[in-house]
Amino acid sequence: MAYQTIQFSESGGVAELVLNRPDSLNSFNAAMHAEVRESLESVRKNASIRALLLTGAGRGFCAGQDLGDRAVRGDSAPVDLARTLDTQYNPMIRAIRALPIPVVCAVNGVAAGAGANLALACDLVIAARSAKFIQAFCKVGLLPDSGGTWFLPRLVGEARAKALAMLGTPVSAEEAQAMGMIYRVVDDSELAGEARKLCVDLATQPTRGLAATKAAIELAWDNSLDTQLDLERDRQGKLGLSADYREGVAAFFEKRPPKFTGK
Repeated sequence: MAYQTIQFSESGGVAELVLNRPDSLNSFNAAMHAEVRESLESVRKNASIRALLLTGAGRGFCAGQDLGDRAVRGDSAPVDLARTLDTQYNPMIRAIRALPIPVVCAVNGVAAGAGANLALACDLVIAARSAKFIQAFCKVGLLPDSGGTWFLPRLVGEARAKALAMLGTPVSAEEAQAMGMIYRVVDDSELAGEARKLCVDLATQPTRGLAATKAAIELAWDNSLDTQLDLERDRQGKLGLSADYREGVAAFFEKRPPKFTGK
């Protein structure tokens, strides 16, 4: 399918979704929301896709909402931001978090507002050294959305999360890695290659096991230790019946690399 605001491709078990409105720093308008939603649904339905790479075209990852797409000026009618979140941003974040495959985000420049939190919704975030993360909501009288108030305190702690959200201070890629906000920083020239390499590797791993791992870690925030131990028992029991587990054990004893199929 021909997209207007994104690029989408799939090869070797890896899908790549590129936000493609570089003239506006890949900020979201209604059309891009629709196309991202459609591409995520196609990923969900395609069992041959075993990893997803999300990135942005041009000099930035995503500047959040395109304010020109719903500008509020002077005596113009107010915008229903609750409806915007309900119908556009929240379904997108939920769709990403629910994907039963690893989702890697390659942040290639500014990630601001909802763009920053879109990155944080992914499982592994790799950033170019020149990247910056900005919770820009306070600059226009809003609170962090797209999961920002959920992701930030879990990743960096409550005190730092409040400071980032209330001050809107830009965070460099190195600072983001140091505070545990993201996984890794690489030189700008290496970002695309390293992100793709990581996705290719993840696409050869036991997909069901990775899906169960990320789901269990997310659920752990709300569970007691006893509940989490029971969850691990139940999911481990199911994984122990998988073809990938049998292959992994066989490869161990045969002293060879495993050939996982994601089943």
